Amino acid sequence: MDIFEKCFNYTLANTYREQGIYPYFHALESRQDVEVIMEGKRRIMLGSNNYLGLTTQPEIVEAGIKAFEKFGTGCSGSRFLNGTLEMHLELESELASFVNKTGAVTFSTGFQSNLGIISAVVGRNDYVICDRENHASIYDGCRLSYGKMLRYKHVDMEDLEKQLQRVPEENGALIVTDGVFSMGGDIAPLPEIVKLARKYGARVMVDDAHGLGVIGNGGRGTANYFGLDDEVDIIMGTFSKSLASLGGYMAASEEVCDYVRHNSRPFIFSASIPPSACAVALASLRHLEAHPELPQRLMALSQYARAGLKARGLHIRESLTPIIPIYTYQAENTLIKAKELYEAGVYVNPVLPPATEPTACLLRTSYMASHTEPLLDEAMDIIQKVLGDTDE
Repeated sequence: MDIFEKCFNYTLANTYREQGIYPYFHALESRQDVEVIMEGKRRIMLGSNNYLGLTTQPEIVEAGIKAFEKFGTGCSGSRFLNGTLEMHLELESELASFVNKTGAVTFSTGFQSNLGIISAVVGRNDYVICDRENHASIYDGCRLSYGKMLRYKHVDMEDLEKQLQRVPEENGALIVTDGVFSMGGDIAPLPEIVKLARKYGARVMVDDAHGLGVIGNGGRGTANYFGLDDEVDIIMGTFSKSLASLGGYMAASEEVCDYVRHNSRPFIFSASIPPSACAVALASLRHLEAHPELPQRLMALSQYARAGLKARGLHIRESLTPIIPIYTYQAENTLIKAKELYEAGVYVNPVLPPATEPTACLLRTSYMASHTEPLLDEAMDIIQKVLGDTDE
């Protein structure tokens, strides 16, 4: 059989294209901002993870330009060999300090971070225990490891304990959870997770891709939000969201970080973050430290949007974060509504299986500290006009 047969027989994308509801790969013609030009038309951006709005901040843009001019376009090698700049070390040191850890390691992408951390830490006789709604990169990190993966129902602590009870006492265990869940916007119950981890001798890793810059004191993330900086063993995050760049990191004890540096294949065998991306991440981190009011502004706007959507009759999931899903239930309806919103001037992200249950499809809206209330009102009025009462 031809290995390409599956490719030739794949029809779903073309089916959606023929129906005129294919939602992916819309091309930007402007900066990533609260308003964008996408395929020739102004759209209000409610589909970006640029939570602090730093992609257009002048001093951060300038930091990238200066690094590009000083160091060139790339490092042309892995961090393990010729690809380490002093700036990489500065970024790791300042990240560790920001999230109250003694060490940090940077990776070339956020996805690669989870691959690199989990596959290095979880060995052949270990167990890794995951929330069912964890990000895809966590699942792939588990598959890349030699350990056994167990899953528990979303934020179900009774089920988590059942999975922990399956781990033999002589085996190691790592509980991995999103801090802020990327689709639902809800926050993991870290106090309960930590309590169970200590009861059963497990370690805890939090994927804080959507938590850094969003919650916690000055945007220090989910562990800090709950006062558990010392109880969460590994914090993972990305630079492509609040820090307006590209890349990822882990923060942990220096001993754990040093082990990962020398045993993580995705870290050892990948080129390092380019100088400009590293400089932007570092400048964004410093900007966040200097402006702790930014996460506060983000939370205020998120609450404003949440209240506005509810007042307009939309069915949303309750949370505190700038990720607000609007439920549209069925896949085809979700794609139709996403297209209608797009044509009306609002960009949102349709979320379909396997990222959701088949009857729990949704439109993922996300917000930035640089949005304004009038702009959000304009967007929400359009959403109300297109969606109406989603409960009907």
